[in-house]
Amino acid sequence: MPAATLYALAAIALWSSLALLSTRLVAVPPFLLVGLALCIGGLCGLPRWRDWRVPPRTLLLGCYGLFGYHFCLFLALRFAPALEANLINYLWPLLIVLLSPVILPGLRLGGHHLLGGALGLAGCVLIVLGKGALSLDGSHALGYLLAAAAAVMWSTYSLLTRRVAPFPTGAVGGFCMASGLLSLLAHAALEPAYALGGAEWGWLALLGLGPMGAAFFLWDAALKHGDTRAIGTLAYLTPPLSTALLAAFGGGRFGWQAALALGLILAGAWLGNRGASADAPAA
Repeated sequence: MPAATLYALAAIALWSSLALLSTRLVAVPPFLLVGLALCIGGLCGLPRWRDWRVPPRTLLLGCYGLFGYHFCLFLALRFAPALEANLINYLWPLLIVLLSPVILPGLRLGGHHLLGGALGLAGCVLIVLGKGALSLDGSHALGYLLAAAAAVMWSTYSLLTRRVAPFPTGAVGGFCMASGLLSLLAHAALEPAYALGGAEWGWLALLGLGPMGAAFFLWDAALKHGDTRAIGTLAYLTPPLSTALLAAFGGGRFGWQAALALGLILAGAWLGNRGASADAPAA
């Protein structure tokens, strides 16, 4: 298995723990939670702090991806029901697949990429719809737009890291730290003050070191060394793995919808990776 695929799968595995860890921190205001977790994630990169010195354009791109994505997503959850906002947010793997040939010269989409992306999207929709009835309401339009903006931000950030001047993966620690500080400013401006308890600090440390820290480094390494079309398809594994982890710890049920969704997503990931090996991107 290519190293890039292993990096992507490791990042996805860590992201699948995000929902479970977040259930232990439901009382913490969202921007405070994101800000502290990202700052902890930034500490993962301290051994490579010299790599944080990147051109301003690259730093802005990092903040655009990490801070901009979370800012729009959490605001979307304020202005729209979580079910619909989450479904729209999970368009980002499909956008990575579809936008790869637009943003990255030398790539093109084959039928296997499109079919793999469609199967992944179908599995994602099945997972989200399995949690309740979907009903798009015009009164929540702002929330839907913010969720769509979040999806666009993360997908374009993921692809644009290949368009700026090459930077070491260690620079992601600087992205996390800068984005965490911006999130803490958003907390100060938009949310009430909150004091974390002892147990919450423990869960927060796990969140910051894992899905809000190491996962971003692994994702960057995967994007640097792999085929973005295949990686985007693999990312659809996040919802079913998250559901399975919640079920394992008593936070949900892994029913037939989740099993069928996992099958669809695995089939889509297989097609995407098959296409990657048969149709390597141009240098």
